Amino acid sequence: MSSAPDRQLGPDLSIATSIGDAADVLVIGLVSGADGDSPPEPVIGDGLLDDARLAEISASLTAVGASAGAGEVSRIVAPASIGAASILAVGMGARSALDDPDTVRRAAGVAARSLTGVERALTTLSTVDLGAAAEGFFLGAYRFEEFRSDKTRSSKAPLASVSLLAGTGDAPRRDPAAELDRARSIATAVAVARDFVNTPPSHLYPEEFADRARTLGESAGLEVEILDDTALIEQGYGGIVGVGKGSSRLPRLVRLAYRSGASDAKKVALVGKGVTFDTGGISIKPAAGMENMTSDMGGAAAVVATVVLAAQLGVGVDVTATVPMAENMPSSTAQRPGDVLTQYGGITVEVINTDAEGRLILADAIVRACADDPDYLIDTATLTGAQMVALGTRTPGVMGTDDFRDRVAGISRRIGENGWAMPFPEELSADLKSRVADLANVTNHRWGGMLSAGIFLREFVADGVEWAHIDVAGPAFNTGGPWGYTPKGGTGVPVRTMISVIEDIAALG
Repeated sequence: MSSAPDRQLGPDLSIATSIGDAADVLVIGLVSGADGDSPPEPVIGDGLLDDARLAEISASLTAVGASAGAGEVSRIVAPASIGAASILAVGMGARSALDDPDTVRRAAGVAARSLTGVERALTTLSTVDLGAAAEGFFLGAYRFEEFRSDKTRSSKAPLASVSLLAGTGDAPRRDPAAELDRARSIATAVAVARDFVNTPPSHLYPEEFADRARTLGESAGLEVEILDDTALIEQGYGGIVGVGKGSSRLPRLVRLAYRSGASDAKKVALVGKGVTFDTGGISIKPAAGMENMTSDMGGAAAVVATVVLAAQLGVGVDVTATVPMAENMPSSTAQRPGDVLTQYGGITVEVINTDAEGRLILADAIVRACADDPDYLIDTATLTGAQMVALGTRTPGVMGTDDFRDRVAGISRRIGENGWAMPFPEELSADLKSRVADLANVTNHRWGGMLSAGIFLREFVADGVEWAHIDVAGPAFNTGGPWGYTPKGGTGVPVRTMISVIEDIAALG
């Protein structure tokens, strides 16, 4: 999977057979000592090093004051008998933290970012969890420099290759090569979503986004359908048309379908918000920070990447993505506060605030997705600033039908994307009543904004469909510094959550 055929999205990953394999740097983990006063202990798989070399490495790390604090890095000269010239030790916290794959994933990401300019790394982090280590190195080394000239492009290339030592314990393991292939596919999908989000709106607008989605879909053998602005008008997609009509770059609806081939396969629908830039429309946003609205198609980016990934992994369920794409601009043709739209399927909506546009295009897409009678529906969007007010910038809010909401949130936490289940207070439903239409697109107050947006979307979900809505307004785009395997800019959240939920459905129904 690639959004640009000539672009290397991450380092080459391979399985190592020995700690003596040639490398520039050996990457290991450090955990806290058995008691609070003991020196940190290296994380190296059983039998990979003899006691003498372990003692030499531990002594060198103690001498430089190496810390086991999460994300802390220390570098020492490697013993002569090790194939690498130096050792990079990454803090992982308490030994008990090794039970969480995301501890390994974050440590590998920190290591990858610390090894800019390094050609070859060898790691023992993979003896704890090979897949998590592979994902962390790949995503930690991610870089987006397509629009930089040589004047500002980094003079040092990202980490080029990583060899991962497989665990030697007695516990049954997945075949290392298969585990690595899966990790590489997942990490590549996340990187593709990041690329989409990081591409500026001057270069990624609805028509172009749809074309790129078509290319990805066709390369993965998916069924692809694209509705242009004329077809959207003719077929009654009032929300997408209403949001997109203020821009000279007109909206699209993309449908990508993967068929598993099983006659009794469950059907999963994915929907993602694809506002390629959001000015707020007539209800225009403040200028400060508006440039970050290049990320307002993060949900669509994740959904496109996920359905392609589902096909590549050959999951045992049918997956169909319905992706509305529009640009929300103020102009003489833009929708106005007070306008009434007729959404796909016939529900009318009074537009109180044109900056609450994501729910309008999602509503159309949800109704269309439900027309296929899916068993499950997941929609995701950078939908509300209220998500960040309630949960911060790293915790997606998960809403929907109770059981499926909790299932999605639990899986999201388990794989390190940290979704949190949120309620639907019924008193907020009354606040979405309109004076002239079936619904208003916002309430007349600012309380519970993330929840009322979810309640609005609930009106468009067909009865009997298990549904989860994931608000990733903060988590999809990192405006701060990099951390773990998460860079500044597009993060690719929630690709890993969605593919994990899909695989869970394939396994358990």
